[in-house]
Amino acid sequence: MKIKKIELKNYRNYEKLKLDFFDDLNIIYGNNGSGKTNIVEAIYILALTKSFRTNNDQNLIKIGTDFASVSAEIEKKDKEKFKIEIFKEGKCVYYNDDKVKKISDYITKINVVLFNPLDVKIYNDSPSMRRKLLNVEISQINKEYLMLLSNYNKLLKNRNIYLKQMHINGNSSMEYINILTNKLIEYGLKINNIRENYIEMINSNISQIYKNIFGYGELTVKYESFYNNKTKEELIAFYKKNLIKELSFGKTLYGINRDDIKFILDKKLLKDFGSIGQQKNAFIAFKLSEIIIIKKKTGEYPILILDDLFSELDDIKINNIITMLNKEVQTFITTTDIDKINKKLIKNSIIYYIDNASVQRRDIYEQ
Repeated sequence: MKIKKIELKNYRNYEKLKLDFFDDLNIIYGNNGSGKTNIVEAIYILALTKSFRTNNDQNLIKIGTDFASVSAEIEKKDKEKFKIEIFKEGKCVYYNDDKVKKISDYITKINVVLFNPLDVKIYNDSPSMRRKLLNVEISQINKEYLMLLSNYNKLLKNRNIYLKQMHINGNSSMEYINILTNKLIEYGLKINNIRENYIEMINSNISQIYKNIFGYGELTVKYESFYNNKTKEELIAFYKKNLIKELSFGKTLYGINRDDIKFILDKKLLKDFGSIGQQKNAFIAFKLSEIIIIKKKTGEYPILILDDLFSELDDIKINNIITMLNKEVQTFITTTDIDKINKKLIKNSIIYYIDNASVQRRDIYEQ
């Protein structure tokens, strides 16, 4: 999978921008605030319809304009066209010029693996952020997963509303809460199974990747879920036993909506015992493991985005990462200091210099 060209209109600080990309390594450099990350953010949005920097789509629209758009040509087996239009009232997505009605029908078509400096906060963030990480990555390779999550969250909302009503009224129907609980368990078990399988695939690759780049360490990811190793019958019995407790809180206290993942390095919890450097290294290994999974599941390598990686790691480790990547992985690197990248790698890349939304293609050796 390669993104051949991209076009931005009224996107962030770009009024109009057209770029052609190299199949291997694309380097985007310039000072902070010049618009480097805006370009890779646009690629990410094209894949997942959401930004990794903001939850408000209106922030993507250039000030003084009414809409923004991102369009691109992606080469897989054939060339395919993708487009997202963002308005103040909402957004529309298009595939080969046809409007796509369901986001779930669109998201799996472009696969992107992103590393961003803010990702390393994942260790100290709430479990909901680590679940979000899982949801984003699994959704790219499993269309069913998105629908299961949507159905589960609707049931969870309805169950919470009804638990609150039961607590207030004291005489609501037990039959209805049992129906909601049984359906919640049904969807929860399926989501749990998909998440378990995904973490197993991560663990089959992550430790070796970590050693290849950083030289040492046994790294694993532990998936923690209330549903782990429980049958449907056991879960039904548990919910019945704890109904009074849930009623007192007026909400669902147990389920896959409370799942978490932990990073373990050399049998110790990375959050508590790992250095900042080890935490960064582990998360990069996690992301690179995803590349292998996506290739295995889709038959195509994803697009890799390394956003401002040099602010997080020394140049030796960065060059180790780039060197070990399969040449079929189209990679985008943003940096403020291109001199840190190995000159042999630069020779096989396209280089873009960004200065206040002005983009110049450069050959670094002719400067």
